Amino acid sequence: MYYSAGTYEAFARPEKPEGADRKSAYIIGTGLAGLSAAFYLVRDGQVKGEHIHLLEKLDLAGGSCDGRKDVRKGFYMRGGREMDNHFECMWDMFRDVPSIETPGVSVLDEYYWLNKHDPNYSLCRASEKCGQDAHTDKKFTLDKDSALALSKLFMTPEKDLEDKKISEILPDSFWDTNFWLYWQTMFAFQRWSSALEMKRYLCRYCHHIDGLPDFSALRFTKYNQYESMILPLVKYLESHGVSVEYGMDVKNVVIKDENGKKTATQIIYEKAGKPGTIDLIEDDLVFITNGCCTDTSCYGDQNTAPDLSLIKNGTGESWDLWKNIAAQAKNGEYGNPDKFCDDFEATNWMSATVETSDEEIIQKIISICKRDPREGKVTTGGIVTVKDSTDNWYLSWTINRQPQFKAQDKNTVLIWVYALTTNKEGNYVKKAMRDCTGEEVCREWLYHIGVPTDQIDDWAKNRCNTTTCFMPYINAFFQPRKESDRPLVVPEGAVNFAFLGQFAETPRDTIFTTEYSIRTGMEAVYTLMNVDRGVPEVWGSKYDVRELLRAAYYAVDKKPIDELPLSLKEKVVLKKVIKAVEGTDLEILLKESGLLR
Repeated sequence: MYYSAGTYEAFARPEKPEGADRKSAYIIGTGLAGLSAAFYLVRDGQVKGEHIHLLEKLDLAGGSCDGRKDVRKGFYMRGGREMDNHFECMWDMFRDVPSIETPGVSVLDEYYWLNKHDPNYSLCRASEKCGQDAHTDKKFTLDKDSALALSKLFMTPEKDLEDKKISEILPDSFWDTNFWLYWQTMFAFQRWSSALEMKRYLCRYCHHIDGLPDFSALRFTKYNQYESMILPLVKYLESHGVSVEYGMDVKNVVIKDENGKKTATQIIYEKAGKPGTIDLIEDDLVFITNGCCTDTSCYGDQNTAPDLSLIKNGTGESWDLWKNIAAQAKNGEYGNPDKFCDDFEATNWMSATVETSDEEIIQKIISICKRDPREGKVTTGGIVTVKDSTDNWYLSWTINRQPQFKAQDKNTVLIWVYALTTNKEGNYVKKAMRDCTGEEVCREWLYHIGVPTDQIDDWAKNRCNTTTCFMPYINAFFQPRKESDRPLVVPEGAVNFAFLGQFAETPRDTIFTTEYSIRTGMEAVYTLMNVDRGVPEVWGSKYDVRELLRAAYYAVDKKPIDELPLSLKEKVVLKKVIKAVEGTDLEILLKESGLLR
């Protein structure tokens, strides 16, 4: 496998790999990574669809990219997906997945047209004092120490950041900046999150720093992620003869290691309570989704809180499978699952889905986001963070294009609410979010959008229906780690198996994205099948001096360098630098970026 850039590789179709007709594949997990692996086996590996078997424990494909309606309880959305125009692997795949809504076009086509006609941006990034605009004014408010620390983090080698928290790297003043408010709530970082992962995010998205305050960098699907992304992909695979076997709880993959040659020889599973095995030969490829951020999710509804007694540190189907595989490694080459799942108090957050058709509530929403959600267009444009809540639940909420579900009543609106802190009492509801029913979570949200306190309880009970989901491992991949704690997509010496998803290691890209899942699927197939076509490299904005200068300009709130708070010594040096670049291309670049007048 190799990386490439440019249209020469992007538009090429690879030749049929040698031995493709002999290959069979078993893909454990039908999240986006597993489905992507199946796609690349079909399209580029040119393996017969009937030879590809997806094994899924649940009764629905999609993994963490879900969205469903429970006829008894209401709509559930555990989370949402934010896309970027430089998700190269994602668009490489979806350009060939047919839309299931518009005949004759691809998922990429309809997505591209949608976001051109209705571009995303927020008119209220944060609120305070029960629904008033917090007036962050698109500013990062970075002080000098914080700006220098971020710059240093950007340039620090990953090896020097292993097992370090961002709180060990950034100064105390950083936590009071708007940059941290934007960053933490958009990406779900915590102060104890991995400094290595934060560096990757800084490098990966420096071309979007100007779009961070108002979400103009983002693109969204028309419906929930299951209907807009997963369902078309499943339909594509089924049309090519790929089978999905549900109810398959895979317990282990037996790997034989003979002098460094590693071969998967057996899959051990349970189905309907009965044990079973699948014996493998070298031509049987195995793709393993190791770890899952939504494992052991606990659900609540309007009148019931999630049952947290079901959670035990370090347990869950995906973690148990990974631990059984990792125990077979001679040198830790299958990763270290305990690093990610041994402390759910550090890795959890909670979400809720509020359904309402009440006109007074919708008018409160309109007063904050300046748009009517019933128009079917971008509404909040991303999350609205409640600044008053930062010492409590740290609540944010968003309304994506409505309807979010095809089955949704056209008069209703779905609001997705999430909180980063689940063990502290709320501003209005004096309970920890994790202990709340859906109705109680709705009360806290109604309070923060400005509903009069004497009406909140009645409105939450009689005008809304709220479902909830507590996710103990949703932030597990942000735990401080070493590179070796995640197995390589294809470990050294592996003959017929690969790892997929958010807990497999591939360089430079960022976890908690659809792109990362798809990239691991593509890299796994291209490596094991020896597909002679380049995998698109991660977008290289961190190597582009134009993007770096532009990012610096926006990071200091669009100030030219002669307006920055510099010491006398720094001003002298700056004057010499400006003189030295005079009349050069670098002077032009500095002026184009805004850093030089």
